[in-house]
Amino acid sequence: MIEMSLTKEARRIRRIALGDLLHRTALKFGEHTALVDGDQRLRYAELDARSSRFAHYLLSKFGAGKQIGMLCANSIDMVVACNGIHKASQVWVPVNIKLEVSAIDYILRHAEVSAVVVDQELLGLPGMPELLQSLQLPLIIARSQALGGSGLPGLSGVTLQQAEAGQPDALPEVEIDDNQAALLMYTSGTTGNPKGVVHSHLSVYTAVKGNIDEMKYTEADVLSGWLPLFHCAQHALVQTALATGACTVFTRQFVPTEVSQLVIRENVTIFVGLPLMYAAVLADPGFAPTSIRQCIYAMAPIPKPLIAQIAQRMCRNISLATGQTEIYPATMTFYPLSNPECDANFWGRSLTTCETAVMDDSGNLLGANQLGEIVHRGPNVMLGYFKDPKATAEAQKFGWHHTGDLGRWDEQGRLEFIDRKKDMIKTGGENVASVKVEAVVLAHPDVAAAAVFGLPHPHWSEAVCAFVVRKPGTTVDVESVLAHCRNHLGGFEVPKLVHFVDTFPATATGKVQKNVMRRQFEQIAKELWGG
Repeated sequence: MIEMSLTKEARRIRRIALGDLLHRTALKFGEHTALVDGDQRLRYAELDARSSRFAHYLLSKFGAGKQIGMLCANSIDMVVACNGIHKASQVWVPVNIKLEVSAIDYILRHAEVSAVVVDQELLGLPGMPELLQSLQLPLIIARSQALGGSGLPGLSGVTLQQAEAGQPDALPEVEIDDNQAALLMYTSGTTGNPKGVVHSHLSVYTAVKGNIDEMKYTEADVLSGWLPLFHCAQHALVQTALATGACTVFTRQFVPTEVSQLVIRENVTIFVGLPLMYAAVLADPGFAPTSIRQCIYAMAPIPKPLIAQIAQRMCRNISLATGQTEIYPATMTFYPLSNPECDANFWGRSLTTCETAVMDDSGNLLGANQLGEIVHRGPNVMLGYFKDPKATAEAQKFGWHHTGDLGRWDEQGRLEFIDRKKDMIKTGGENVASVKVEAVVLAHPDVAAAAVFGLPHPHWSEAVCAFVVRKPGTTVDVESVLAHCRNHLGGFEVPKLVHFVDTFPATATGKVQKNVMRRQFEQIAKELWGG
């Protein structure tokens, strides 16, 4: 066996580091537009220089290896600061700005951040000044027009522009190891406090390379930026764009009319969104983009009627991309138009960077048509959960990363997602996949959205319950939904309860919070069925 110890110089020559992706692209495509943010545009040369200046500031104030928190909405400043953190050999800690102040407080303290980058407009949110005062951490104010500081009593800090001022444009010469932590991103925390997911430079870098290989990104592409950048999906997209010289067009939030106009004005070529986003832009009969070459959806399945609309009016190159905070996306892709015989819950096949299997509870890998937990392994998997060795060990049992999702292979080697383990409904001795019932309910022509889960029942253990949002202008009733379900589901799968609501509680990335809904409607179940 050949054994070689690497010198410092050799490690520098062959390192894998996220900041290097941007720097190398700027050397090739410096005059290309990297980011569009409203009326602002930033070239690659400027983005590289600004992020390097911020990296030098961070190194001068805190040194390498510190966690830097971030409370920002999508913007040019957010990308500058994020890549400055990567270049400084520090750990980026993005925080969901839609969380309650108490949850933000928990994350920033748990992550042991040394400073916080925060949008100026967020400083005025209820409870935010008090939180930041209590943390007593240095603040870097992003998207600030007030060069004198935050402008709020009791809070002070430097603006991002002030931090950059006078610093070198050159890429900092710091040591970065492939498996060194690059970011600490927190899960949604649906079953308690959120868990901090630690990713290395290598894991994100690998995901970027896999995306380029699968989606064929080039410097001619213009990517959408409507998903929140504090989430792994949009961050992976932006880093992929930065690695290829593509442009990303940002919005602070998803507003259908604004997004439709941006797609046309900026000639967006790759549209990435949640199913509800596609439905929203297509609700405008005048929306007819000609520049889009690829439509990617995530987070939830899209029913076939909506796929048909996307194919007819946007683009025929339609794919699902999967992933988790713990496994940097994408992990698997599925092309519905190439697999018309498959239902909406198929995840397809793995990218070249990730291996996927289906496993039973004893660690045995399963073959076609056998139900088990979906597991992955590959360099895009997290290092582990921050300060939680027990949860890390549980997630890494048998040498695979455990997703908590149930699935099975079909005879053609395509993976079908069945349900989240925790969302599988056990009713009358039968297992019912909530996503299967949701797909049927969603196929009703007057249903806009559906969430299905089990509620306690004295006879059935759990009853299948469907919560439905009507399409505007429709008057669909309970019996209509039930009749539709009886035509497409087994008797034990038909909901015992159909309840209409105006909207669903959801995370910032659009995931329906079924845990919140369960708590809300458990009392209704008791009143209906007793127990």
